[in-house]
Amino acid sequence: MSEPGDIPPRAVFEARQREHLAWYAVAEADSGGRAHAESEHPYRTCFQRDRDRIIHCSAFRRLDFKTQVFVPHEHDHFRTRMTHTLEVAQIARTLARALRLNEDLAETVALAHDLGHPPFGHAGETVLDELMADHGRFEHNRQSLRVVDYLEHPYPHFRGLNLSRVVRECLAKHRTRYDTPICDDFDTTLQAPLEGQLVDLADEIAYTSADLDDALSAEWVTREQLAQFELWRQAWAQAERESPDARPIHKQIRSCKGVLAAMADDAIAITAARCRSLVRPAGNAPGSDAVRQAGRPLAGFSEPMTQAVEHLQQFLLHNVYTDPKAASREENARRTIRDLFAAYLNDPSLLPERYRRRVDGDGLHRVICDYIAGMTDRYCTKEWERVP
Repeated sequence: MSEPGDIPPRAVFEARQREHLAWYAVAEADSGGRAHAESEHPYRTCFQRDRDRIIHCSAFRRLDFKTQVFVPHEHDHFRTRMTHTLEVAQIARTLARALRLNEDLAETVALAHDLGHPPFGHAGETVLDELMADHGRFEHNRQSLRVVDYLEHPYPHFRGLNLSRVVRECLAKHRTRYDTPICDDFDTTLQAPLEGQLVDLADEIAYTSADLDDALSAEWVTREQLAQFELWRQAWAQAERESPDARPIHKQIRSCKGVLAAMADDAIAITAARCRSLVRPAGNAPGSDAVRQAGRPLAGFSEPMTQAVEHLQQFLLHNVYTDPKAASREENARRTIRDLFAAYLNDPSLLPERYRRRVDGDGLHRVICDYIAGMTDRYCTKEWERVP
């Protein structure tokens, strides 16, 4: 029997985990291994090691100064790409725990899902894709995979973070309302593992509730405008019942959390119901194969919640994401990236030496794209001011 303070070996943890996980969850034995063989860690599982590699990589640190929706650090309370990522990871773990799925895998995928985002939010992604139209295009899901497979280089004998194959599969197949997966290395006829699908849901839950909260804080939308949506009305009514004497700002904050909670509760109930229809594979096939072969995503919302979220998202699209107040900033972002791209094309010596070394193998356009995509908003602006 272990003593208090003893660290149980990895095999003990994995055995306990298998007893808890649903049969269709992804266990460590189903990770698909790594491209480069490594010895197992004495007390950390493969997914825990993957998570730690992501947290410690430079691309993860740079998320702190990348735009989510509102320009980071202009206001103390706006989300950055980093805080959005942490919120997605928290929601993903909650959903996974409720459904008896692999929390470590869900958290790992959530922490890595936005590593490929360029500076200046979706405006940056759009202009990079335009600039790369004749050179392989740009898509942030594919770039996230490129970051962990190639651009990060902490090890002396191979490039990339050498993540487990199933983590890479979930990243490649990440899908939300605004993301379409591009999967060169994985079978597109198969669904992502359920842990990856939960990250897709967690992403939508996080940005819907958070963008609502930030838009209210920025006074781009009002509570009166939101009163047209049943999802908001229910959340506001609950906040008033629970705290009738609270100030309106506290009810507003509580209502945004109520929207998040309603989406999460619905997602857990519907996903659990769909999973009950799965048929366990025969023989020694991993139970997660039943999820992959289901023919449709199993993680999702009910039809009423899907419609409610769609209506709220359309409102945010017209009143926040494409609002004229953001147009000038987005045009500045596009101009900054276009000018930088042109300057590096005209004079590759402006690139750092470690990037210039890759030009012969990767092509100048791809190297420039990688460099700009990895920049923070702040650094991109400084580079634009520096280059001729």
